[in-house]
Amino acid sequence: MKKINFKSKFNKFDDRWSPKVIAEMNDYQFKLVKIEDDFIWHHHDDTDEVFIVLEGQIFIEFENETIEINEGEMIVVPKGVKHKPYAKKEAKIMLVEPSGVVNTGEKENKLTAPNDQWI
Repeated sequence: MKKINFKSKFNKFDDRWSPKVIAEMNDYQFKLVKIEDDFIWHHHDDTDEVFIVLEGQIFIEFENETIEINEGEMIVVPKGVKHKPYAKKEAKIMLVEPSGVVNTGEKENKLTAPNDQWI
């Protein structure tokens, strides 16, 4: 048991769209990620996905709407729902999801990040 300082962890990396694991609870991982610009349209067949904005502002585009999530806010994207996150400026977020979840969902491309990258 030890406390985790988000600011200290964010200072350990600069890459975008590549989640870094900072803790596990049961079968779930807590991941920090810096995002900027567009991601890809994707979905996760087997799990919901939680986005918690720690710093900045993000948008998640869905098929019929775009939702703005600001610092101090979060959203749960239900499993199977197609979505595309993006940020106009760098944002720092936390993802909470089961271990083994691929960040690009059912697609694999240049934005697909390796799993289990701990910092």
